[in-house]
Formats: sequence, structure tokens, C-alpha cells
Amino acid sequence: MSYVLRTHTCGELAAGNVGETVALCGWVQSVRDHGGLIFVDLRDRYGRTQVVVSPDLSEDILERARSIHRESAIRVEGIVSERPEGTKNPSISTGDVEVMASNIEIIGDAAPVLPMEVSDENLANEEVRLRYRYIDLRRPSLQANMMARHRAAMAVRNYLSAQGFLEIQTPLLVRSTPEGARDFVVPSRNFPGKFYALPQSPQLYKQLLMIAGFDRYFQIAPCFRDEDQRADRQLVHSQIDIEMSFCDEEDVFSVVEGIISAAFKGAIGADVKGPFLRMTYDEAMERFGSDKPDMRFGMELVDLTDLVADSEFGIFKSVCATGGRVRGISAPGCAGFSRKQIDDLTELARIYRAKGLITLKVEGGEIQGSVAKHISSDTLGEIASRLGSADGDLILIIADTPEVSATALGHLRRYLGKELGLIPKGDYKLLWVTDFPLFEWNPDDGRWDPMHHIFTMPREGDLELLESDPASVKGRQYDLVLNGTELGSGSIRINDPAIQKRVMNVIGVTPEEAEEKFGFLLRAYQYGGPIHGGFAIGFDRLLAVMLGLESLRDVIAFPQNAAGVSLVDDCPNEIDPKQWKELHLKLEDCAGKPDAEARSDC
Repeated sequence: MSYVLRTHTCGELAAGNVGETVALCGWVQSVRDHGGLIFVDLRDRYGRTQVVVSPDLSEDILERARSIHRESAIRVEGIVSERPEGTKNPSISTGDVEVMASNIEIIGDAAPVLPMEVSDENLANEEVRLRYRYIDLRRPSLQANMMARHRAAMAVRNYLSAQGFLEIQTPLLVRSTPEGARDFVVPSRNFPGKFYALPQSPQLYKQLLMIAGFDRYFQIAPCFRDEDQRADRQLVHSQIDIEMSFCDEEDVFSVVEGIISAAFKGAIGADVKGPFLRMTYDEAMERFGSDKPDMRFGMELVDLTDLVADSEFGIFKSVCATGGRVRGISAPGCAGFSRKQIDDLTELARIYRAKGLITLKVEGGEIQGSVAKHISSDTLGEIASRLGSADGDLILIIADTPEVSATALGHLRRYLGKELGLIPKGDYKLLWVTDFPLFEWNPDDGRWDPMHHIFTMPREGDLELLESDPASVKGRQYDLVLNGTELGSGSIRINDPAIQKRVMNVIGVTPEEAEEKFGFLLRAYQYGGPIHGGFAIGFDRLLAVMLGLESLRDVIAFPQNAAGVSLVDDCPNEIDPKQWKELHLKLEDCAGKPDAEARSDC
């Protein structure tokens, strides 16, 4: 790489460049004055080069070198020299050479005191890092993450283009439609009282593109969702969005497996190839208590209902008699858990609505625990045998409704998998979860909700059950799971307006509401809608799991904090009162009101 100001990058020089006159630009990582020689470590995103300032240079250049502050941007001219024996640095790519400076220019002087260190070893707190994100992004680990993101995006684009997909941008100012999260809305200056929304996803537009005849579409799309923040969520995230016409599930699976393979290869050089594992939703819940199971370790849930239905233990008897389920897992080597450790597990189970947690220890060939005396020795032996428990193991049992016993025990399984070190590092297990229920019951509102979204085609054999037994209807929808994290979802879409209206009717959308919210889509399908399906991969989430990161923020250049605030530019911010007037909006006076009251009233 050669520009007017620099001939090489700071990660480019090697023994073959010895004797060359070069020019480097970068940021000063450190300055070391050894009394005679001054050593400057110069860094850019490509690497680091040691610059040597000799006392033979002019006093002006020497003074400039001595006065350089860390993280200043400078330009150096000089001759590449081989480092003396014993001073070479094998930990950096340029460690065999150094640049003997002939001139130094300070391009951008940094303040004497930095708000944070540019270091992966001494991290500042997150608030400081996000406020000075432009400095934080100089850290090698974050720069490596951004470069991996770029490589993954390019690999995905190249793969999809080779498969005949067209990258088409869908609108960023759209109609507000219900998609699960709150919309971000944008007031219209030209249409008083009306609003645009920022898209939660390109869902409706990619369906329209299929009707328009673009049979293979994709984009890496920004998606906006006004929802509470956590480590794996951001108000704005990116997704690899695809849609295909004249396809079935197998076609979608094949393309998505190719996308994942390309992304892994491009970003980190790993070979992750299909076909991926497959499992129905019902099987995943039965075996792992989760619709996004981590397949890197065992400890599967085991049904014990038939073994304990007739036991003398009252909780087991009552749960079994009322249609509940008794399930268990065996935690290897945990029989010695303290009372506090078991109490912590119990609290975790209660977070997921379990009424309690029953524990049994396998020690010295005996099964011990407070409930053991209420269960026959034969039944205890059968429980241990079915769970595959060995001496020194801890048996965890939850007796509750079918949903709670599975979900709570599934979370305990995941927690223990991490705590006990059962999850191998560098292992990637990808899983298709298929045949989700089309609807789920919302007890708060007393109605059915779509489990994914309302545009999913029911399985053909379940169409007759739509109105009579919604709970039994399965959808042609599928999730992709990586190491226990849901990467994305997709489905074969409804392309028949009559079926679409039936699905809307089940969830309580009246014909008038359907016309108001989705009339443009229903009308479009009256003009030859093809069979089509698609998928959306959470790009930030894929990268975070791939790179072994805990937070999405580490793969996003300028993320928000946990409160949804962009600290680097203090956003959201107040706008000029003149803009309120232009937008035909009036802000009520919230001054002096408590925060909760202000939020609700204003």
C-alpha cells in the first residue's frame, strides 16, 4: 500500500525492506527516552513498527520526538534497518526491523492526559469506553472484531451473488405494522399528524419483491426495535436477510448453510459445513427444555413421570394427577454441592416459574435426600438408572406443568454446563429447529399470538385445525441455533390471501384491521404470488458467538449502552423547539414531575 503521505503501513515492513527509505503514518503507542536513543512505537490497524530517533538528528527533531504525547497521530520518514541481535521482537510481524528516523511530523497532537488506555489488558469501565469510543476502537481486539465483521460480510455477499441472489435495499421509512417490538416512529413535516416507522425487519418488502419477480433477494439490513437493552440486543442491529421464490424448506436450509459456512471461513478461517443437525421443536423441548439447545454437551432432560406417579411423595402424586410432568437431569460430580449452591440452583429454577427443586445425591451406592424416604428404593434405583447417574452425581428434579418443568430444568442444564466446564472451547454446533407451533396462548390478553409472525404458512395437514384447534397447528417455520444461541428465524410464507385472513382471524385481527394494517400486502397477493420462503440471520449475534464474545457491543462500531444511550454523541438529545413546530408536535411540560410520572404523562 502506498499513498502520498505514507509508503507502507505499520504492519508491512520486514527483512526484505532493509535499506529502503520509507514513510509511515500512525498513532504513537509509546515513547521511550533512553537518554541517547528515543524509541517510538508507531501503530495503525495493520500492526506496529518501532521507530528509532538517533541523537545525531537536529535538536528540533529530537525535541519534537521527546514532546510527543501517546496516541498522537504522526508521520515518520526514515530508513529501514535490521534490529540488532537480542532486540528482535517475535510477537509482532515487523519485529525483525526498525525505522531509523530522519524526520518526524506531528499531524494531530493528543492531549497529555488520556481518558482511557488503549489496551486490551487494562480496560476502562464501559461508560468511559463508549463515551470515547473512537479511542476504544483503537484497541487491537476491537479492530480485529471490525475486520472479522468486514470479512464475514464480504464472504456472505460473494457467496449469495454466486448463487444468483440480488442485493436490493428495502425502504427505511415504512408503514408502522405490528411485528412484536415497539416501532421507532418518525413524524412527517409534510403530513401533519402522520408518522413513518423505522423497519423492525424488511419482512413485508421482501415478500413484495417475490411477487415482483425477483426470485432471489438478499441484503445486510439494519433493523430498528424499540425494546429493552441487554448484552445480546441493540436498538439497531443488522441481519442477513434473504428470500427465495419457488422453494421449500430444503432449498432455504441449503442456502443458509452456505451463508454460515462462508461467514465462518471469511471471518475466522474455520470450516463449518452442512448439513447441520435437525430437530423438531417438540423434541428440543422434551430433551433439552429449550427451543435453542446447546448441543455441545449432554445432560439431557429425562422424563420420570411414569416412575413416580404412584409414589408416596405428595408433590409427585399431585403433579402427575393434574397432567404435569416430573423431569430430571444428572449433574456429574456435584453430590458434594453445599447448601448454598443448591439454594442458588433452587432460586434459578424459581426465576423460570418452578415452584421448587428436588435434589438427590448418589453417594456410596446409595441415593440420599430429604424426599428419598418417601420413595421406594427400587424406584430410586430406576430414577438413577434412567438418568445415567453415577456415584458422586447430583440428581435435580422439577415437578410442575409440562412447560415449566421443561423450561426451568433447561435453564439449570445450561447454567451447570457452563459452571462445570462441560462446554468445549472452539466447538461450533449448529442446529435447525423445525415444526414450531404456529400459535402460542397469551394468558394476559386471553388470545392466541403468532409464535413467530403472522405470515408463516401452516403445515398443509393442519389447515383444517386452524379454527378448531389452534394449539395443534404447526407452522412451516424454522430457527437456526448456534451453541445455544438463536441466530435467526425463517419460514415458508403464506401466499394465499384466504389463508392469510384465516390466520389473522385466529389471533383476533378483524377484516377491517387486516385491511388497515396489511391491505397493501393482501392486495399484492391477488396478482400472482409465488410460493416463497426466507430467513434472517442476526449478523451481530453470529459474529459475537463466532468470536466468543459476551456482548454484541464488541462487534458494533458505535453501540448504545444498557440504557439505549449512545454516549459517544449523547444521543438521544433534545431538538430545537423550531423543529417541534415544523413537525406539528407539542411537548407537554414534564418539569418537576417524578421520572415514572413524566414517562407516562409526557
